[in-house]
Amino acid sequence: MKFTNFSEQNSILHTFVNELRDVDIQKDPLRFRHNLERIGQIMAYEISKTMNYAIGEVQTPLALMSMPKLDEQIVLGTIFRAGLPLHNGFLSYFDRAENAFVSAYRKYTDRLKFDIHIEYISSPDLTGKTLILVDPMLATGLSLELAYRAMITKGQPSVTHLVSVIASQAGVDYIKNNLPFENINLWCGVVDPDLNEHSYIVPGLGDAGDLSFGTKL
Repeated sequence: MKFTNFSEQNSILHTFVNELRDVDIQKDPLRFRHNLERIGQIMAYEISKTMNYAIGEVQTPLALMSMPKLDEQIVLGTIFRAGLPLHNGFLSYFDRAENAFVSAYRKYTDRLKFDIHIEYISSPDLTGKTLILVDPMLATGLSLELAYRAMITKGQPSVTHLVSVIASQAGVDYIKNNLPFENINLWCGVVDPDLNEHSYIVPGLGDAGDLSFGTKL
């Protein structure tokens, strides 16, 4: 598995991540969603550099010319509901991608213990395609692993990019240990050191789904 931590290099992505974390800026859900979209665009651009291209011809008003064109069929996958703004950012760059969606949520057995449940999946055939699976927060790693395993019931991708904006070190380690495959790449905007007793990332930013779409029961 190849792992990329965007925070190891300075870029404008830091500005948008910092705004996601800011408790005052978080009061504006429109801005929160927009920052997730912009981070998705930056990450999509960087991931596009690792993809395969083929030379194709383009007819301009004046001449026929050769240009590189993306030569991978992309399926953009998202974990409901927090992943939707990040998904939109990726989709604005990979605008010809097919799309897949999966639900993953915590079902608590007591105040601190929980299981991850997958209840919904909608996906095209993934066989031989490039799967980009995005979720803003990588806490324990359980949701991302189970979402990936649910996705591949729809076919085996040739390559998979797992993408998170804020990850915990424990979550990164979990994914590396449980999905140690050559054709999987893990991309994170920043890696935070800790998880609290509720398995939320610290310092993190809180609940990305609630901040994007409002609190839930």
